Amino acid sequence: MTTPDPQRPRRGADILRTALRRNTGAMTRGTVLMGLYQAGETAFPIALGLIVEHSLQERSLGSLGLSIGALAVIITTVSLSWRFGMRVLQEANTTEAHRWRVQVAACGLQPVARDVDLKSGEVLTIATEDADQTADIIEVVPLLISSLVAVLVAAIALGLADIRLGLLVIVGTVAILSVLSVMSKRIGAGTQEQQARVARAGAKVADLITGLRPLHGFGGNHAAFASYRKVSTDAKHQAITVAKVNGVYAGTALALNAVLAAAVTLAAGWLAFDRQITIGELVMAVGLAQFIMEPLKLFSEMPKYVMMARASAERMALVLSAPPVTVPGTERPAAGGDLEIDCVRYGALRKLKFQVAAGEFVAIAAYQPRSAADFASILAVNIPPHAYEGAVRVSGQELSDLAIEAVREHMLVNPYDAEIFAGTLRTNIDPSGTSRMVPEAVEASMLTDVVALHREGLDHSVRDRGANLSGGQRQRLSLARALAADTEVLVLHDPTTAVDAVTEQLIARNIAKMRRGRTTVVITSSPAVLDAADRVLVLDDGVITAEDTHRNLLATDEAYCVAVAR
Repeated sequence: MTTPDPQRPRRGADILRTALRRNTGAMTRGTVLMGLYQAGETAFPIALGLIVEHSLQERSLGSLGLSIGALAVIITTVSLSWRFGMRVLQEANTTEAHRWRVQVAACGLQPVARDVDLKSGEVLTIATEDADQTADIIEVVPLLISSLVAVLVAAIALGLADIRLGLLVIVGTVAILSVLSVMSKRIGAGTQEQQARVARAGAKVADLITGLRPLHGFGGNHAAFASYRKVSTDAKHQAITVAKVNGVYAGTALALNAVLAAAVTLAAGWLAFDRQITIGELVMAVGLAQFIMEPLKLFSEMPKYVMMARASAERMALVLSAPPVTVPGTERPAAGGDLEIDCVRYGALRKLKFQVAAGEFVAIAAYQPRSAADFASILAVNIPPHAYEGAVRVSGQELSDLAIEAVREHMLVNPYDAEIFAGTLRTNIDPSGTSRMVPEAVEASMLTDVVALHREGLDHSVRDRGANLSGGQRQRLSLARALAADTEVLVLHDPTTAVDAVTEQLIARNIAKMRRGRTTVVITSSPAVLDAADRVLVLDDGVITAEDTHRNLLATDEAYCVAVAR
């Protein structure tokens, strides 16, 4: 198993610091370029003021030409620095979002599940929207610094004209940011709740799509839709609340920025009227008052984006910092395929005890579906060993001492509802592309007719969840995948419930033939599969109550005869 990373971020703030640390170079380049952009924007009204000042004094064509050249340099600097600065920052932003998406996905794909109370749809939202918003911090910080540079340059230029104008810009900027920082905290909390509700709605609709067929079957689709509608309505109301707060925030920022710009303009006008500054300085002051609206607007929006990035980072931390459900061992199973269940008590199981010798084909007739499901979950290591009493031994070694990857390489448990993935028949049977048993698996699972139906054969396209296949075809495709893996121990849970009796008979014989010499356990009530097994164990009320061949049990056990007869 992949060992937990001790450096894995534990909190949202740690995630943001990690993102900033590994993008220091790109952010530095972006900050310099965006700083040049803002400085060029600031220099434009300053240059206009100087042009007016010198033109009035010198009235020289040479000075005018030099001034026009200076303006051309400023405009070129503004254009190029913005273009290349945003290119650097957006590339870093996109790359960082990709890194977090991969890291969240890696957590979800680890053999040991993490102890986090999130559905798959919520994890999907975290791996996409939250990863993107967290990575936005890469752009936010340089833009924040460059906006600060612009405001400071404007304040210094105005201060050179008159110290009171410079102080007015600085004091006004501090006051605006103080007001907006308080408002941004509410935006961050609201955004985090909105993201959580949207994620829950996404998880709900994903569950509904997965169970659409059975819902239609028993008429539960309307109730399920009503349930989704309620969750979606909650998300809508929270989104409206956040939009209102964002609107108030944006309106307040715009109003405060306008007030500051107006105050600088009026103050400069009064000073010029009082002859304390020149006409050129007045032109510069009015131009800067108009210009600083943009960096102030950008500067005032940054706290909001920082809080949104932090809210998303906190949600990512729910996944990235969640502890594993169990800490598995590090050993690998020894050669051989014997399996021992020693007094296991869990859920519907009550001191379940039996052994399967290496190379044996054993069928388990479970009278209660819950017992079968609990038993399959334990063998699949979906239930951590500390969660049940007793022990499961694979090749003489306890399951708790073995690495999860090693267990799953040695023992494959194929559930009755195994997923079918978008791709082709071949990629579903042999996802890794390394199996040499694909032809045998296709034939044993009676999937040959499906392959023959299509010109592409095994390269026939399969839609997500096998939407273009029938129930029986999906089940046989899942069985082919399990057989192609050719593991030492194979556990099948109801592999033939969706096929007809004739096909079921052939599949049962084929499994016995293909798995000869390999340990095979099938949890089933199919008479054909039970008859093909070396022996049958009867699982009733959580314990093994009988053990013999299928035909002997039919002759001697009336309850068994009733349970498996079709």
